[in-house]
Amino acid sequence: MQEQKYIIEDVDSFEPKHIFECGQCFRWNENENGSYIGVVGSNVINVEKVDNNILFSSFGADNLEKLAINYFDLNRDYKEIKRRLSSIDEYLANSVKYGSGIRILNQDLWETIISFIISANNNIPRIKGIIERMSKKYGNKIEWKGKEYYTFPTVESLSKATVEDLRNLGLGFRDVRIYETTRNILNKEVDLEELHKEKDTKKVRDTLLTLSGVGPKVADCILLFSTLKRFDVFPIDVWVRRVMNDLYIKNEDETKVNKKEIEKLAKEKYGNLEGLAQQYLFYWKRDTA
Repeated sequence: MQEQKYIIEDVDSFEPKHIFECGQCFRWNENENGSYIGVVGSNVINVEKVDNNILFSSFGADNLEKLAINYFDLNRDYKEIKRRLSSIDEYLANSVKYGSGIRILNQDLWETIISFIISANNNIPRIKGIIERMSKKYGNKIEWKGKEYYTFPTVESLSKATVEDLRNLGLGFRDVRIYETTRNILNKEVDLEELHKEKDTKKVRDTLLTLSGVGPKVADCILLFSTLKRFDVFPIDVWVRRVMNDLYIKNEDETKVNKKEIEKLAKEKYGNLEGLAQQYLFYWKRDTA
């Protein structure tokens, strides 16, 4: 392993706070100086914005430049995406402006599946705590600058955990779901490589829904935030239901707004960028509520 640095100058559409606090990831934490540090694969990475430059520093085995370009989706033209979305209506234009530095990460599919099963009916501090305990127990330790970090456990490593072991991590009712899904993937009842090859989003979604603990919202989050990278999904949680009702549907009782109605509206308004539209709207509504 080695320490590496990589700098992007005059970057557009990259704000660490927007990226790491928009609900798509759980292994990044803010430092006192405003930079963020997290574990990606077998690498610890620190990300800092200075003026309009992004400074990456890391300790790990992978090539930092290649890793950063892939993980942070740096080859995608977010400026054009924001232009297209902002032209749809003033509501979306406002949300895009608010979260202008959001980029959708290319997170490891296995890690994303487990992380979002853990996220169901949970809050972010608790999700982060569970994932950190799981990584400390079943991942590998990395020491950097006097601190300890842990890689996310492999499928093989996590398969050694019993239901009771998982319960002791604080998973609650999710313990059995994580246990069963780990075995589904270990035994290739759901083959992650095949999911990457499948072009039909609906078929991939239907396969994800066969995993224990994966419902429609979790499946859509996995599709959007992992290396599957499907923008033609629209994860719906309480904040997304609220913002879509407030802006467009205007039902006096938002709990009565049907998810199918929201999905249909999103498809009609945002087309194949609906996943990105969802993320801007979610971040804007949750952060300004």
